[in-house]
Amino acid sequence: MEHCIICPRNCGADRSHGEKGYCKAGVLPKCALASIHHWEEPPISGTKGSGTVFFSHCNLSCVFCQNYTISAQGFGKELTIEQLAKVFLSQQQKGVHNINLVSPTHFIPQIKEALLLAKKKGLIIPIVYNTNAYEKVESLALLEGLIDIYLPDFKYISSEYSKTYSFAPNYAEYAKKAILEMKRQQPEMIFDSNGILQKGIILRHLILPGCYKDSFEILSWIKQELGEDTYVSLLSQYIPIYQASEYPQIARKTMTLEYQKVIQHFFNIGLKNGFMQNKNSATSDYTPIFNLSGLP
Repeated sequence: MEHCIICPRNCGADRSHGEKGYCKAGVLPKCALASIHHWEEPPISGTKGSGTVFFSHCNLSCVFCQNYTISAQGFGKELTIEQLAKVFLSQQQKGVHNINLVSPTHFIPQIKEALLLAKKKGLIIPIVYNTNAYEKVESLALLEGLIDIYLPDFKYISSEYSKTYSFAPNYAEYAKKAILEMKRQQPEMIFDSNGILQKGIILRHLILPGCYKDSFEILSWIKQELGEDTYVSLLSQYIPIYQASEYPQIARKTMTLEYQKVIQHFFNIGLKNGFMQNKNSATSDYTPIFNLSGLP
């Protein structure tokens, strides 16, 4: 925390003495919400829900962020490592299928300590790492053996898009390496008898207005580098909120035709497993409705 290089920003902030870097995070983990979430992909939410823990701040600055009060405005409360461990254990006591760490990147060292402590006190359900994929391999390696399920959002391949909409021109460079590291750590999809994911990786991709060709490239990369059996969740939920209205290309909803083109490309290149959405919606209404190959 004295010279923070956890994420690709490498801003070097001395968080241990109150200095704030690009993400604006401090030395203590900061959480905005702990809840039971029923709108993740079916093998994540299942019937009992996913025990989400939303971390405040973010190392991206997406102009269309649906959770901007948490990511950009920093809504939330700082917790000690002991308190965060108790949050994890409290979620488990509610009967959820897993602990879902949402936007955790900038708190990796603190989360590691909290997970180790919680596991000593009885945390046994799977841990989901729900990330924007703007990660460093070295930081992800710190979590090896602690994360059961990786849920990265592969946002862009185009550096122009990532520069314009997330202020990260090198996004794809890091996201590709990070996703390959996640796959290395959890190479197999393992489900329980009820079809609830216990280990593995599901890649998410949000289709943006006018950017479907970039989506094509992302799917083709997934097929080439991760294989045709990779689980992919294609999201249609984009709506132009936060600062999106200032950017003409994305100042509208994604059209159904654009979304359908991406779905068709999924099939055309031979990908086999995934989820789609039936309509544009806000995140709170998100329901994956179609598994392309069927779960065990």
